[in-house]
Amino acid sequence: MPPTAPAPLDPIQTSPAETPAAGPRLIALDVDGTLVNHHGDMSFGVREAGRALASRGDAHVVVATGRGLYAALPIAQEFGIESGYIVASNGGVTARLDPALDGGLEVLERVTFRPARVILALREQLPTANFAVEDEHGQYWSTLEFQDASFGVPASSLPLEELAEKTAVRVVVFSTDSSAEEFGEAVESIGLHGVTYSVGWTAWLDIAASGTTKASALENLRRRIGVDPADTVAMGDGRNDIEMLEWAARGVAMGQAPEEVKAAADEVTGSVDDDGAARILRQYLS
Repeated sequence: MPPTAPAPLDPIQTSPAETPAAGPRLIALDVDGTLVNHHGDMSFGVREAGRALASRGDAHVVVATGRGLYAALPIAQEFGIESGYIVASNGGVTARLDPALDGGLEVLERVTFRPARVILALREQLPTANFAVEDEHGQYWSTLEFQDASFGVPASSLPLEELAEKTAVRVVVFSTDSSAEEFGEAVESIGLHGVTYSVGWTAWLDIAASGTTKASALENLRRRIGVDPADTVAMGDGRNDIEMLEWAARGVAMGQAPEEVKAAADEVTGSVDDDGAARILRQYLS
């Protein structure tokens, strides 16, 4: 089914107090920079708050990440989510976790697109960049020497021209020779029509099908499980979280987030190194 574009909310900047809040029924949580720090470590406070919340069973706690599905799965498990949902690949993949299922999960949706035009145009602008494609089967294909832990599975190498012909859920572009600003300029110069993209903290670019974001996948999931829009919370720190923070009734940006991410949120919590996520999650355990 095509992704549904959520309506943005008006951002209000506040500094949250650790007071009891009305319990939401869908809590969407970014991974890197939110649940884990930039070394990939989850703090004791975040882990304990997450496990306590997940064990209560009165809310759907959803990991929503740019990581591939099998890189997101260990985080969900560490956080205490045994039965529930994962939104991976920036909204390109939605999966349901259930220990009774074969392999413990099932993929509910993969949103695909044809990446050839975008890949070949970006190669002209970023000749030293590396490219990877996540295909409709969850396999990763990449140009030579491009592997990343966020894929969750090893990538098989292909020449760029063959890579461009794959059906894609997600395209990743990375270069150690370019800055995030130069990536942004390259994107603007070619005009990425027909796809959705976000530039990361470094020279890292994620590209998905048009209209596909964490927010579009969460909106489809919200409708699937019958949660009222007013009963939604989202927390994140990256530019790929902006739509998700605008979508949620309560959007919380991490303290270290860029200003444009904070502006999209309703409030700002502490940084990942200050257990900002735990501060918010504990509010729902009172």
